[in-house]
Order: sequence, then structure tokens, then C-alpha cells
Amino acid sequence: MITQLRFGKKPATKDSRDLLFANYRTTTPILPSHPAQFGHETLIQAWQMLGNGPDDSVSPGFQGAGDCVWAGGDHETMLWTTEGGNPATFTGANAISDYSAVTDYNPADPGTDQGTDTRVALKYRKNTGLIDANGNRHKIGAYLALELGNMNQLLEALYVCDAVGIGIQFPSSAMAQFNAGQPWDPVPGATIDGGHYIPLMAVRNNLVVVTWAQLQQMTVAFYQQYCDEVWGILSQEFLDKGVSPEGFNLSQVQADLAALTSLQSS
Repeated sequence: MITQLRFGKKPATKDSRDLLFANYRTTTPILPSHPAQFGHETLIQAWQMLGNGPDDSVSPGFQGAGDCVWAGGDHETMLWTTEGGNPATFTGANAISDYSAVTDYNPADPGTDQGTDTRVALKYRKNTGLIDANGNRHKIGAYLALELGNMNQLLEALYVCDAVGIGIQFPSSAMAQFNAGQPWDPVPGATIDGGHYIPLMAVRNNLVVVTWAQLQQMTVAFYQQYCDEVWGILSQEFLDKGVSPEGFNLSQVQADLAALTSLQSS
């Protein structure tokens, strides 16, 4: 049983300048109704640890770092680029490279492994982009805050974006459930072990996320109890096509992003 799995998401922060998912849902036409079960998570055959646990691709014997925000971003990009027909390759080494670039993490100094503010990472992903194993950068076009606990928004965002970034306060009971192959579900009395970033990829009765190189189910109750931030993330590949996926108002998002450039960079 793997025991060196890491967390690494700092507590959620608030910013009145956040673009809100609710403001960018078109009313005509309305967003299409999503199926009861949907997702494209099976397109990826090997999700990989990406430095968030034991990972020899970082260095021989590397035991993991708190780079879950970066590993999750790479997982999202793996899916988007695969769907777009030009799959990008990622390794733990490139995930750690981005983690180090933003937080000054040094694998030789465990004291520098302090985790990441998700909003800071999203800004970096928009302006600089995540680096893949071939040295290519993958930018996102926009990131939109969802209302905590709002399942309609969560499923709409997943249907539109193909992946949704979720931050949770990880309860101690969830690691035992993960190791046992059980869905994450609230357990009375569980304590919080740390913050964790997990991309939502599908709905298969339960919600399906990817973390620590595996797909993991979690119940709606778990999501609503432990989520402290959730982001609809629009892939740059979608934006480059100039097409609003599934009726989402990308043109208005782009206009607002241009107007808010100076604010968002401050």
C-alpha cells in the first residue's frame, strides 16, 4: 500500500475580481441538458503520479511532493489535448518544474515544499502555461469560479469544459477509502489532513476525479462537505478554435479578460 501520497493545495482564497461561471451561461440558446452519466476519462490509459507521490520520473527514489495543483493541471491538459487529437505527454519532472517555478520549491530542501495557492496557479496557467515533457507550453483561456455546493453549476461546467478543478480539505478517512478502492464519502469524526486539488472528469453514478495516478469516485455528499473552491477552466485549445463549446459564452469571457488584464496581473 502506498503511504507517501501528498497533498499540497493551500486554503482557498477569495477575490472579488473572479469571473463567475453563473455570469457566462448563455440564455439563448440555453446550455444543453447533460446526460445522467458522461465524461471522457477513459481516453487516458495511464494518468501517472506526476510527482504527487513516489515518482522515479522526477529522480530515482523520489518520494513525492505537494504538487497536486500542478499534477491536476497536467491531468486536465492530458485530457483536453487527447480530445483535440494532439495528445501531450507529461511526467513528474515537468510537473515539479512548474511547481518549483511558481513556489521556489527545491526537491533538495523539504522545507520548501509548502504547496500552492490554486488561484496563483490558474493565473500562471493562463499567462505562461504548463510545460509538457517536450518543452511545449499549454495555456488555458479563462478560469471561472463556481458556487460552492451548487450541483447544477458543477455538472454544467463539467459538460462544457470536460474537466473541472476542485479543491478540497482532505479528511483522514478518505485516504483509507482510497487505499481500499472505495468511493470517498463523509465519515463522522474525520479530521482534516490537508488541502488537495482534484480534477473532476466524469459522472458515473458518483462523481469521478483523478488523483495519485488513479480515477477515484466520490459522492455528492463528500463534494459538498469538503470542497472549498471549484473552477470551470476553459482550455486554450478550445479558445483557439474560436468556437463556443456547448453554447458557453466564450466571446464575452474573452472581452472581459481583455478589459481585466491589468487587474488580474496585479
